[in-house]
Amino acid sequence: MGPPEPRSGRIPARIRRKAQVSEANSRYTNGSPATPVPAGGPQAPAGGRPVPRHVAIIMDGNGRWATERGLPRVAGHRAGIEAIRRVVKACPDLGIEILTLYAFSTENWKRPRDEVNALMDLLVEYCRKEVDELDRNGVRIQVLGRVAELPELQRREVERAVERTRHNNRLILNLALNYGSHAELVDAFRAILNRVLAGELDPAQVNEETIAAHLYTAGMPDPDLVIRTGGEYRLSNFLLWQAAYAELWVTPVYWPEFDRCHLEQAIAEYARRERRFGGVPARGR
Repeated sequence: MGPPEPRSGRIPARIRRKAQVSEANSRYTNGSPATPVPAGGPQAPAGGRPVPRHVAIIMDGNGRWATERGLPRVAGHRAGIEAIRRVVKACPDLGIEILTLYAFSTENWKRPRDEVNALMDLLVEYCRKEVDELDRNGVRIQVLGRVAELPELQRREVERAVERTRHNNRLILNLALNYGSHAELVDAFRAILNRVLAGELDPAQVNEETIAAHLYTAGMPDPDLVIRTGGEYRLSNFLLWQAAYAELWVTPVYWPEFDRCHLEQAIAEYARRERRFGGVPARGR
């Protein structure tokens, strides 16, 4: 028996619309995978310790940093931009090839309107002010999330930054915007269902690789190290599929205070760990 025939050659309009939204979002990663690892892999620091190829950061603590200083929360977000600059500058020197920053979640729309508006303004400001320097330094911007649902101005500026830096390969900078892992999985499942209904895919052939190929991060390696600032021990709906075997490192340092020294501490801790991916420790360990 061959694969089951689709029930109809027509795809319901609602599913077609959802698939179109998913396709619109996918173009903000330039439609291509992250830059391949050069021969020999990432450069290790002195002592030959391993360096994480892909680092993802939950940038938490902006609001608390501001509150403790008697400042409005937006001041913390603005200070967080400086931390982004420091970390982006440090990554290539440390051998990190991909940096993913959790910038704005699908749940962040629930915050006070003034704070959301301020965050949207900062996004535009970042794209306009930073894109020239990022381009000169070989940083390629990609965006993960339901970008098509962002306000028009923000979407346009994001698209311009992505296009401007699309040929760079010194560092891949993924900005997770209007991102939520649950939403990402829903979008992936809708896209897969769309292919099934179109007769392009046999449901019996759907596996983990199929799902991974329909995520916003399709073509990228999974994160090796997930860092969370601000001291909270949770993933907050961030890269739940991709971070299944990532090493986690949590620091009480608020994001506006995070710098290269903290990043080096995280990498040093990563190098001390043995990644087993569900297996057993190496003999003698």
